[in-house]
Formats: sequence, C-alpha cells, structure tokens
Amino acid sequence: MILTPAIIALVAGHLLLVAFSLGAAWTGIRILMHRDLRSGAEGQLRLERRTYLVSTVMAYLLAFEIFSLFLFIYTADRIHPLFVGAMCAAGALHANGWGYPTLVLKLVNVMLSGIWLLVNHTDNQAPDYPLIGFKYRWLLAITALLCLEALFQWHYFRGIAPDMMTSCCGTLFAENAPNVAGDIAALPPRAMQVLFFLSAVLMLRAGIHFLVTGRGAAVFGALSLWLFPLSLAAVISFVSVYYYELPTHHCPFDILQPEYRYIGYPLYASLVTGGIFGTGVGVLQRFAATPSLTRIVPVLQRRFCMVAIGAYILAVTISGWPMVFSEFRLTH
Repeated sequence: MILTPAIIALVAGHLLLVAFSLGAAWTGIRILMHRDLRSGAEGQLRLERRTYLVSTVMAYLLAFEIFSLFLFIYTADRIHPLFVGAMCAAGALHANGWGYPTLVLKLVNVMLSGIWLLVNHTDNQAPDYPLIGFKYRWLLAITALLCLEALFQWHYFRGIAPDMMTSCCGTLFAENAPNVAGDIAALPPRAMQVLFFLSAVLMLRAGIHFLVTGRGAAVFGALSLWLFPLSLAAVISFVSVYYYELPTHHCPFDILQPEYRYIGYPLYASLVTGGIFGTGVGVLQRFAATPSLTRIVPVLQRRFCMVAIGAYILAVTISGWPMVFSEFRLTH
C-alpha cells in the first residue's frame, strides 16, 4: 500500500465519516420510530436536541464527502508516476479492479450527499422541521453507500504498490477499447455535440421559464440531472479532444494536468455543482405544498436554480471554448 498525506487523509476521513454516519443513522432510526412533536416529555426534548446536533455534524461531513471526490482524483493523478505504464490518473485508477468502481460510487454519493444538504437546509428554515422523516430515510441510504464506498476505497489503496504494471489512458479511452469508456469515445462526435449543446439549451430554457413563472421545477430538475452524466460523456467524446488537439486522445483526466492549466477542475466542479443544485430544485418541488414550507421552498428553489444555471453555463463555456477559439477541427 502506498502511503501519502492525501491517501492517509482520504482513508482517515472516510473512517470518521462512516463512524459518524452510522451514529447518525442510529439516531435517525430512533427519530423515525419515536419522534412526536406534540409531546413535551424529557426524552422528546433530548431527541430534538440530538436531531439538531446530528444534522449539523452530517452537514459538515457530507460536505467533506463532496470535497473528497476531487481529493481522490487529485491523489490518483499525483501517484501515477509510481506505476509502470500510467500517464495520468486513468492508469493509476486502473492499477487494480477497485479504482474505477470507487470513482463511480463517489460520484453517486456526491450527488446524493449534495441533494441531502439542500434538503437539510430547507428543513432547517421551518420551525417544525417537516422534512425530518424524509431526510433521515435518505440519510440511511447514504450511510449504506458511504460504508460501501469506504470498503471500495480501502481495497483500492490497499491493493496498490509502486512499480505495478497498468495501462495508459491512450489504451483505456481508445475508440476500440473493449469497455464502457471505449464505447463512449467511439460515439459520433457531431451527434454528441448536438445532443450536449441542445440539452444545455433546453435546461437553460426550462430554468428561465421556472424563474419567470414559478412552474416547471420538475422538468428543470430532470434536465439538470440528465445533463450531468451527459456532460461527463461529452468530455470523453469530444471536449477533451479539442483541448488536446488530438482526435484519438479521449482521456478525461489529462485536462487536470498543469499543461492544460488544470482546466479539468473548474469544469468538473461546475458540473457537480450544476447537477446537485439543479436536481435539488426538482426534489424540493415535492414539498412545495407542505404548509410550513409554502413560502420557503419557492425562494430556495429560485436560488438553487440560479446557481445551477450559472454552474452549467460555466461548464458549457469551458467545453466550447477550444471549439470556438482554437484552429483544431474534427473532420468526422
């Protein structure tokens, strides 16, 4: 196992995250079973105080989960010179069978954690905490996935060692590679460009419609959720190609390198932000009719909608910049 400060921080941070999540899950089960707002018993008061404490602690821990996604990618990129054949994080993650499953699970958990943070923030605005049942059921699911992620991540880091043989990104993300990445890289770039930019326009149109009329939150949320995985596929299909100016190079990790001005970090951060806040608008719509939230939800939805639109506009700008201002052109 390779030990670096970043790996130690990731492993230790996730152990704490899992420990607190399990404690929060146990508290959540007690709340779901025994909470009664009409009761003034001492046990209920203790439960209420513990509810607030757990929500506050989990808010910080799930924020760390979002940060850990980028720390994990950064760490994989930094340790790639230790592996024979690796040219970037793509090869480091391919050093054993746990790297890419860990990354995918982290993406799922980041989305779920981010939306939970938005729901928790909304719930805290109301005096009766009307979403407490929903958010603690959601937290139980997140806890299970966080435990699974910690297990995946431990197996990944435990199974790597210096001088291991792995593959380079040119092999893993080649159009003829027999994997999902190869299938995405082989998608027709023109069709992917049309689909990506058209989806972005539809998302923007739905967002503006919601901001103006207050209607269509569910549609905007669905389009925002759809645009997130589509954008990741677009990075592999054509965005990265324009940055590298090499039609056969589809690696989504090399754009994190200094020679490309680390442009991958703001690109991926904007996609994650847009996906979380945009999807959150749709999730909150189901609570718009809750009596104590009728005035709170629309205000927060508009704020979240503006953040999502701004984030996706930044992502589309970064994606389209080399297509407009570089001389490189795809011929197929």
